[in-house]
Amino acid sequence: MTETLTDADVAFFREHGYLLPGRPLLPEARLSWLEQIFNEHLRDKGDKLSDELDTPHYRDERLLDLLLSDEVLDWIEPLIGPDIALWSSHFISKDPFTGRATPWHEDSAFWEGRFDDYDHIVTIWLALEDGSSEENGCMRVIPGSHLNGGFSDGYRPTDMTEQTFHAELAGVDESKAVSFELRRGEFSMHDGRIVHGARANTSARRRTGYTMRYFPSSVKMRDVPQNEGWRIWLARGRDLAGNDYANAPAGA
Repeated sequence: MTETLTDADVAFFREHGYLLPGRPLLPEARLSWLEQIFNEHLRDKGDKLSDELDTPHYRDERLLDLLLSDEVLDWIEPLIGPDIALWSSHFISKDPFTGRATPWHEDSAFWEGRFDDYDHIVTIWLALEDGSSEENGCMRVIPGSHLNGGFSDGYRPTDMTEQTFHAELAGVDESKAVSFELRRGEFSMHDGRIVHGARANTSARRRTGYTMRYFPSSVKMRDVPQNEGWRIWLARGRDLAGNDYANAPAGA
């Protein structure tokens, strides 16, 4: 068993919808290995923007060695239980001076209809080479906003030349925001329903990270057009909802 959350950590997460463990997620050698993979993907991204490197584990199975590992899942299990599915991962690189802002939003609002429950979807945000600070556009959250349910009214269109998403949640009280400033190797955890966003990068340093997202295998991924071609993995434990997993044994 690797390091994991305390009961106090879990209670804080339940109340506030996020956690900043203040510890490294990976040993140095493992972190350097991941950064090497990240830079390979960044080099080969073609016409994609640097902040659009979604689901890299589809193209690079080396990442599954991390995503399905005890060193990650032991942090997730206290929050969602022992039966865990991998939902997605995402490399992030917010370029110096030009990196787009991320508008206030709830992840769950963009996933509407894809699952039969959204209460325990958890994302790990791991800071890579340059860390994550106010100056280079770190994530900010509104504590406790996950308790509103994750499907707030009041979204309005955005300018996607300046924002990473097509819609933003209006009327957010930014005075309540908590900034996720992370040193290289540190990580944050957040509930998929929490209101969060990030300013543009105004510094000379890029902001780099890797997100890893999980849900309980008791949650059903629905057969809807938005999920067509989407692949999920049974990361730990049993399938409890009859989902189709990319790592299911042949003939299962």
